[in-house]
Amino acid sequence: MSTAPRRPTPRPAATAPAAPLFNRRQRLILAVLATGLGISSLALLLRPDSAPDTATALPAGVTATETGTAPTLTDELLPLDEPLLDVAETGPFLHTIAPGETLSELFSRHELDRATMQAVLAADEELLALDILRPGQMLVFDIDEQGSLQRLTLRLRPGHVVHYQRVDGDHFEFEDVRSPSEWRDYVFTGDIQGSFFLSARRAGLSDAEIARAQRILGEKIDFRRDLRAGDRFEMVVGQEVTDEGPTGHTRVEALRLQLGRRTVAAYLHDDSNYYDEDGDSLGRAFLRHPMQSQHRISSPFNLGRLHPVTGRVAPHHGVDFAMPVGTPVLTTGDGVVTRVGNHPFAGRYVEIQHPGQFKTRYLHLSRVLVRQGESVSRGARIALSGNTGRTTGPHLHFELHINQRPVNPMTAHIPTAHSVPAAQLAEFRQRVENLVASMDYAEQFLALHEVDTSGNDS
Repeated sequence: MSTAPRRPTPRPAATAPAAPLFNRRQRLILAVLATGLGISSLALLLRPDSAPDTATALPAGVTATETGTAPTLTDELLPLDEPLLDVAETGPFLHTIAPGETLSELFSRHELDRATMQAVLAADEELLALDILRPGQMLVFDIDEQGSLQRLTLRLRPGHVVHYQRVDGDHFEFEDVRSPSEWRDYVFTGDIQGSFFLSARRAGLSDAEIARAQRILGEKIDFRRDLRAGDRFEMVVGQEVTDEGPTGHTRVEALRLQLGRRTVAAYLHDDSNYYDEDGDSLGRAFLRHPMQSQHRISSPFNLGRLHPVTGRVAPHHGVDFAMPVGTPVLTTGDGVVTRVGNHPFAGRYVEIQHPGQFKTRYLHLSRVLVRQGESVSRGARIALSGNTGRTTGPHLHFELHINQRPVNPMTAHIPTAHSVPAAQLAEFRQRVENLVASMDYAEQFLALHEVDTSGNDS
């Protein structure tokens, strides 16, 4: 019989030198605080350099409320890494993920057996939130007096936690809890000196935001050949924020390049697609199906589905296509491979981030043909279908996420390479007008005040 975890010896917390929240050289920006579609104010700000995994340090810990709202602070959590005394005591145990740590290692440290970890991973099959733990994320182990895990809480980022609750002796169920959030717009502006990548970095943009901008306008210009020294760029980046702080999610709201006398621009519409100022699509159409030939749907998208193996209610975040092992799997749109993994229940899988707010996943593969970080084009062969993980037979599980949420890939609105619908054109043009005004005002503000964005600290 496993023993219950014991209370650690209290000791003063080590005080690390405080890192500066702001870096003037890289993060000088203009923030546009908007109300609806109107601009209410414009202020010269410094955007924090904090990454989503380290944006908020909780002084004591995180527990979930019974109402399923955002995590709350409590002083009853016990640090996992402290030395143990001989006095046995239970309680929620908080652990902040360090580089290189694995879920298996943490379960072993708590004397939780492999069967318990497998039961939690089975509940995580549709989310894959535990498959890759990132430094700075937090786990809370709620262990009873018998040393049995009753609930595991994963704090992915500010305002987003997942609870894995034991429902009987062998099964856990997940609850994905997200706090209300809002988007705040920031305007970045600069001139081309060297490459676009280095110029945008000097303006304060992150590597991911720069790569996103290049993908958005990649069909319109060649970023290596078409840009000249002295060309200008402006970019409006939206940052998602909750009451706990930035979530780490950003999106490109608008991008404008002034190439001599020629201007190229892109604007994000409500459908998560990018269009030029006239409302014409800038992206290539998505494929509806991730394969060349037709295959039967063996399990549709269904948030109230009964799992075919366990018989329990388990949301099905994608569509299953019955197909022989080895069938070529195609990416449904241009993008970048963000994850390649091998999950005990989801099997081998690939995740691709597409321009806009689109992401796709492909599960139960027999062979993966791409690498993490690789750029792929619509229709490219990325894998071979299989029967890996927990399945009832060979098939491909395909998911489409829009704005970080799973949607039905067979019915969702996907990029079609058409124009903004006529009924939405007036609203789109008003949004473009506001975004253009933001970028123009930023340029005028910087010129008027002679703000140094060259990278000097003075």
